[in-house]
Amino acid sequence: MFTMKPLRLLGINCKRVVDVLPHQLNLTTFLSTSCSFFSRKKKVNGYEDVDQGKYADLLRTVTTSKAGSQTPDSLFEEDHFLYGKVVRSKVPAQESDSKVPQNHIPLNNPNKVLLSVEKTDPNIPVKIGLPGKNQMANGRLPSVTRILQQTMPMEQAFYLERWKQRMIMELGEEGFIEYTAALFSQGKRFHAQLEDLLLSEEQYTQKPDDAEELVGYMNSAEHVLSHVVGVKTLESAVVHSELQYLGFVDCVAKYREKLCVIDWKTSEKQKPNLKNTFDNPLQVAAYMGAINHDNNYNFQVDCGLIVIAYKDGSPAHAHFMDSEMCLHYWDKWLLRLEEYKEKKEKP
Repeated sequence: MFTMKPLRLLGINCKRVVDVLPHQLNLTTFLSTSCSFFSRKKKVNGYEDVDQGKYADLLRTVTTSKAGSQTPDSLFEEDHFLYGKVVRSKVPAQESDSKVPQNHIPLNNPNKVLLSVEKTDPNIPVKIGLPGKNQMANGRLPSVTRILQQTMPMEQAFYLERWKQRMIMELGEEGFIEYTAALFSQGKRFHAQLEDLLLSEEQYTQKPDDAEELVGYMNSAEHVLSHVVGVKTLESAVVHSELQYLGFVDCVAKYREKLCVIDWKTSEKQKPNLKNTFDNPLQVAAYMGAINHDNNYNFQVDCGLIVIAYKDGSPAHAHFMDSEMCLHYWDKWLLRLEEYKEKKEKP
């Protein structure tokens, strides 16, 4: 009797609990879950609340893909899917902005002797070829283009390489080589056509054999050409006698009554702001300094102009650089020149 009493009490208590529970609740379910609850504390699993169907495709891709099957194209697609569109944040001020050139050569040359107008022909633009090695005291001189390429900032080099890889993905290695060769050829024809027009002082007239790209570039630059007069130099080599570098100037002429070094560029992409032209302002400043220190030229220049002509014929952007802006970019050029020389001196 004594041993049966606890069991009888348990049965009575269970009956009372069942009576107060809702009729829809199954007793077996209640007892099993109650025992489980009292036996151990249930762990919370956050994955149980995830919508399995929504992410089924992503899960299948992750569990079945192999690292070896990844391509640059698929990596870019994954970046876009995981992180969204790339947004360029503002870059903090570079350390070079606070630097000053150690050897500050002035942009203008106060010691340059200018010939009288009677001894020069203002109607014939100066056109000088690149000097040979035997004509230079220190052998081969570095070009402005080479110096800028060798000292390109890391961020700029990153975006240039990223553009190159995207183009190779779309066109392939051989296709990319053909594409760059075509761009070079188009630019060369554009410069040749500009030279003919500036020498003849005539307006551009489309010829039957003109390529579609050339027509687009010429139509784009037409409104700028109407303000270019008094050409002094066309496709001519310049050498900075003191800093020992050389360059090849597209044009020196008056633009809206200001004598400028003019750099003609072609582009398929709009570049409405000067910052979109990357190192082009430094290139123009370098050419200006070279002209001002080259005795082959009977003038000095303190303004610049970068003209971006577009393949689709849309109006070109003409970025004018006044004397103050040119001095700013001249200092930047001197820093890049010093950096180049330091790299060359290292073993």
